[in-house]
Amino acid sequence: MIEIRRDKEIHQEHGGWFDARWHFSFGGYRDPKQMGVGALRVFNDDRIVAGADWPMHPHRDIESLTYVVDGHFLHADSLGNNGRLEAGAAQVMSFSTRGDQHSERNGSETEPMRFIQFWILPSKPLATSVQQHQYEIADRANRWLQIMGPAGEAGLDLAQDARAMVSRLSSELALSYDWPAGRGGYLYVIDGEVTTSTAGLGAGDALKVLGPEQIELRTDTVADLILIDTVLDFEPTGVWRA
Repeated sequence: MIEIRRDKEIHQEHGGWFDARWHFSFGGYRDPKQMGVGALRVFNDDRIVAGADWPMHPHRDIESLTYVVDGHFLHADSLGNNGRLEAGAAQVMSFSTRGDQHSERNGSETEPMRFIQFWILPSKPLATSVQQHQYEIADRANRWLQIMGPAGEAGLDLAQDARAMVSRLSSELALSYDWPAGRGGYLYVIDGEVTTSTAGLGAGDALKVLGPEQIELRTDTVADLILIDTVLDFEPTGVWRA
């Protein structure tokens, strides 16, 4: 099953200093039809103005995952970690059940920042930790670059059976992806346009997928993409346990 989600249908949240698209129920936004896909629970496309920040705030029992689209992303947390990430960088912050904190700040006083942040729910207790890596455009050119996945695979380590991939696709090639039975996920067009066998997708459009499904993507120009692949049947832990 594939559900097409158009940019205009995604919940938009304005906060003066930020502009966000919340794809699944989050904060004060609730839609029982949009509660995530499998272990993928939150998917937000966030933009914040120059110099602004989300101050320290807590999370529990999640893997909070970040992909920097544009700008200078400054990270800090209650464990004393910090870091500066540029466009193309990935971060995995795992939060234990005790409720550790982190913050996100625009490191530029003149330019806006854009990042995608999504949550994966674990099936076992987590220890709070941070991983970060700076990727470059060449790393994802015309291929799926796995930036996060289970320990032992490419990218930053996830506790859950899930993967995150990014690509900058040009008109030279096509990309495909298979979700077998028992898996699903989310494909998001960050920028540009792509065509699939069933529909054309523009910037801000997404596909919600429940396997078994296969997609093939082409573009006439250049398109930036992010794809999440996750197990559908899992037992959540901590505060997410029913």
